[in-house]
Amino acid sequence: MAKTVVVIPTYNEAENIVDLLNDILLLDIPDLIALVVDDNSPDGTGKIVDLLAKENKNIKVVHRFHNRGRGSAGIEGFQSAITEGADYIIEMDADFSHNPKYIPDLLKYARDYDVVIGSRYIKGGKDADRGISRRIITFFARQYIKTLLGVKVKDPTSGFRCFKRKVLEAIDLQNMISTGPSIVSEILYKAKQKGFSMYETPIIFEDRKKGETKLNPKTLLKTLFMVFIFRFKK
Repeated sequence: MAKTVVVIPTYNEAENIVDLLNDILLLDIPDLIALVVDDNSPDGTGKIVDLLAKENKNIKVVHRFHNRGRGSAGIEGFQSAITEGADYIIEMDADFSHNPKYIPDLLKYARDYDVVIGSRYIKGGKDADRGISRRIITFFARQYIKTLLGVKVKDPTSGFRCFKRKVLEAIDLQNMISTGPSIVSEILYKAKQKGFSMYETPIIFEDRKKGETKLNPKTLLKTLFMVFIFRFKK
């Protein structure tokens, strides 16, 4: 039976994490582990998950205290998932912008493809709750990334994805240079370079209802700059 590990990087997600983990486990997917990678959240997210993990063997947590950031948290989560013996590794955000109800779709298509992307920009997908200015910024960011990296997907910035184990073993996680959100694009680019097959399945992306977003103009600009750096890094 195939083993699935869902990697969830967190920072100050105490308002969301209990409901999110409950929803994931209620999917009743055989041999599934929910792995929270917490960056020493001041709001106690990691401590909450510790308590849940004591009650449920399908919940695990990695506590990080140094070199924190979305990129390094994702990499450590992937490495831990491989150590856990995962056949399929899913990454997702903890704020319900990525609804757990789409996990079965990701796994269904992962039987035939190496990377499956939860996509907002194909038929049936949607980027909900966004104002016109945010939509314009997102559009140009996507076009920039697609052009620079040469990836043939509609949603290259989606962080809701499923990988076969062999993908993450092949792309040399140790030598990724992204420490922030650009890790999403860097991993996609490395997978494309290795020739792995990709598929997009529609999701409806909704803005968080609880907690504060970590995305701001400074973070976005840094992300776009990092895409340029890792694209041309020798």
